[in-house]
Amino acid sequence: MKHEDIWRGIDRLAESRGMSVSGMARKAGLDPTTFNRSKRVAADGKRRWPTTESLAKILRAADATLGDFVALMHDGGHAVAYTIPAVDAGEAADPDMFDEDGFPMGINWGKVEFPASNDPDVFGLFVEGESCEPVYRDGDLLIVSPHASVRRGDRVLAKRRTGGVVIRQLVRQTAHRIEFATVAGDFEDETVMAQDVLWMSRIVWAQQ
Repeated sequence: MKHEDIWRGIDRLAESRGMSVSGMARKAGLDPTTFNRSKRVAADGKRRWPTTESLAKILRAADATLGDFVALMHDGGHAVAYTIPAVDAGEAADPDMFDEDGFPMGINWGKVEFPASNDPDVFGLFVEGESCEPVYRDGDLLIVSPHASVRRGDRVLAKRRTGGVVIRQLVRQTAHRIEFATVAGDFEDETVMAQDVLWMSRIVWAQQ
């Protein structure tokens, strides 16, 4: 995805719904100036990108899918998609679903369509139940990248040495400890020893 593609998609999404970009931002609960043209490039010439959260909100407000948005991004009007591995959150706890670096393995993965990505190893995780509300809800599809760098504030899928995978937000990481925040309604913090976390992969998109 190029910078101009993303902003083209936003402009066309608003136009397709009979709105201005400021009107669409307002409907999505965002500041009306979020997508203004003047905000797309900083004063020093650095390109600015919309956040995945703001994109998710306008897709919801416009009643559009990710596939719809990708189609609008490209001049040809056709979304380029391919299949990626996907599994329900409950099944992801099986120790045979991932290798030691957090990459999918085995034959028990399903497939879902997802727009073409520069990362060939992204995979999907379907949220089950209410354990991640209000951030993620039952049936949401999370797109996870084992390659993406993980930074403070990112939402991640983490594999614990004691078994199972958890969806968390990274608060702080040192050589010896990792501090997470839950994504459930209480947003409680928890600190674990770094050696007890086998791998962390960043959640790069949520299709809700």
